[in-house]
Amino acid sequence: MLKQERVAYILAKLSELYPEPPVPLDHKDSYTLLIAVLLSAQCTDERVNLVTPALFARADNPFDMAQLEVDEILSLIRSCGLSPQKSKAISKLSHILLDEHDGEVPEDMEALERLPGVGHKTASVVMSQAFGHPTFAVDTHIHRLAQRWGLSSGKNVVQTEKDLKRLFPRDSWSALHLQIIYYGREYCSARGCDGRVCEICTTCYPNRKSPVINKKP
Repeated sequence: MLKQERVAYILAKLSELYPEPPVPLDHKDSYTLLIAVLLSAQCTDERVNLVTPALFARADNPFDMAQLEVDEILSLIRSCGLSPQKSKAISKLSHILLDEHDGEVPEDMEALERLPGVGHKTASVVMSQAFGHPTFAVDTHIHRLAQRWGLSSGKNVVQTEKDLKRLFPRDSWSALHLQIIYYGREYCSARGCDGRVCEICTTCYPNRKSPVINKKP
């Protein structure tokens, strides 16, 4: 299968499996999405969804969050990985939103990336899922599958993002980001598939003899 044939097949298969992929993090607006995505670093979405109800019951907007002490935020998110750093970031970014953005999450990639605790991936998710801009947020799971499917040989998520954006139509990026994540969890996990097990891997590479050794980001 040529690369463009793989691209067309993968796009069709994922659209068939996940025609309207939901955002896996519970949220009600751009601010709660921003906080949930920030919390998801080094933490499962399931854990984040267990943590955020108590956090958002206490503060679900930057004004209320800025009133909380960092230690109180920490106590509410402690079970998430990197919670000490995240609690400080949540407090600081809430103050910045109030001081510099009138309490609103900015609809701007650069402004988002300047917020504490918000990297390119988090900003991309917010721009896509909160504001509807086509972005392709690449995490370690998407990086892994892109290599298994022969879509990128990038040594890091930055190069993988560039490769995937070049291969797939712009209007597919936001959904495709979620579709690949869901497929990776369900069929092509790190341990459950080595590039020779799941349907997409075996269809794209029916004669593959050896496991794919991923280049870690």
